[in-house]
Amino acid sequence: MSIATLVERLFPGSRRELITGGVPVSDLAGRFGTPLFAYDAGVADARWARLRAAVPAECAIAYSVKANPNPAILRRFIARGAGLEIASAGELQLALRAGCPRDAVLFAGPAKTDAAIEAALQERIGEIHLESVGEARRADAIARRLGVTAPVAIRVNPAEDAQGGAMRMGGRSAPFGVDEEALQDVIAVVLSRPSVDFRGIHLFSGTQILDYTVLLRQYRKALAIARSVAARYGVVVRTLDVGGGLGIPYFDGETELDVERLGKGLEELVGRCQQDPLLASARIMLEPGRYLIGEAGLYVTRVIDIKVSRGKKFVIVDGGMNHHLAASGNLGQVIKRNFPVALVERLDEAPKETVDVVGPLCTPLDVLARDVRLPSAKIGDLFAVFQSGAYARTASPLGFLSHASPAEVMVDDRTVTLIRRRGTHADLFHDLPDTGELPAVTTPRAS
Repeated sequence: MSIATLVERLFPGSRRELITGGVPVSDLAGRFGTPLFAYDAGVADARWARLRAAVPAECAIAYSVKANPNPAILRRFIARGAGLEIASAGELQLALRAGCPRDAVLFAGPAKTDAAIEAALQERIGEIHLESVGEARRADAIARRLGVTAPVAIRVNPAEDAQGGAMRMGGRSAPFGVDEEALQDVIAVVLSRPSVDFRGIHLFSGTQILDYTVLLRQYRKALAIARSVAARYGVVVRTLDVGGGLGIPYFDGETELDVERLGKGLEELVGRCQQDPLLASARIMLEPGRYLIGEAGLYVTRVIDIKVSRGKKFVIVDGGMNHHLAASGNLGQVIKRNFPVALVERLDEAPKETVDVVGPLCTPLDVLARDVRLPSAKIGDLFAVFQSGAYARTASPLGFLSHASPAEVMVDDRTVTLIRRRGTHADLFHDLPDTGELPAVTTPRAS
């Protein structure tokens, strides 16, 4: 995806300098410093509006908190009608503090601890999505101890490869979900325990999918599994969670997901459910995260140094993989591919040189862009990574080399709000034991 295309589509009014939410990026950097994450509220709102208009009204949409858990972002989507999909006890607390209705919270993910399951049951959230027989038994035991009923769906790892995204999460051996061929083991536990209330089926096979036909193939597979369960066990399927996986274009040659055609396909599936006595009560649910917030985000850094080493030119900036692991290629890429990047105060200048843009860390992995064509960079220039709203800050090793963490701001029609302050070096000590001084280490004497 070219910078020119992205700027024209997402950041209107930009000419020489990038304008996000009506504010020049240099104003944001001057006010809040760099590195910095900036989110354009208008872009996020437009993504939500487009998806909500395309998807049938009968389908529920839950924002996937793992994509970007900043409370300001959660509140924005909740206010527009989204539920939230969580994957930890921490995300549960974020969801509740953001004001999400409890019955609109869904809890998926492997390795749910007893404490996390207990918290979810005490808060009476909408559903817990079971990932194993053992988890089903633990949910039952905890529900009985609390004197409540656990509302559960079962996440299924399909027997056939029904995906095609950038990262497979099903269709083969996986820690996610219950293998389709072993589904009866979990069903037996769920249906035999009065403290567990079976709600439905969850299927999520992959992520970062740009082909709507692949998503619809997954959805049809989920529907087939749900119908088979309803017919074989005589249960009512009330929810059919088809997961997320909706992608955004990052790299050359990639195009936008056609959500309008995806919506047409979902209309057909909704109609099939409504006409099928076994699935007439099922509500289809989607869990997008990256699609809703990914394009709204920018990661803004400043050029600190420029050097040439054995004929290779390096542009060195003040942030790197410690804040944006995905852009460095170290979050799932086999071969490093550059995110869309630019010198955002010089958009109207033609590229003049090929450089590597690297961060401040003492590792050769800290490369934000390799062999990228840019105008001739100068110390002090602002360099930004686009498509940085999802799986960026919180998917990165923020503590690596003990650099300060970046601030986050939301820009909404020229109004700028700080939504996470910049870390300080004092933060490096906030979770250490409060004992005045660290205890001395005694070295045993040699015998």
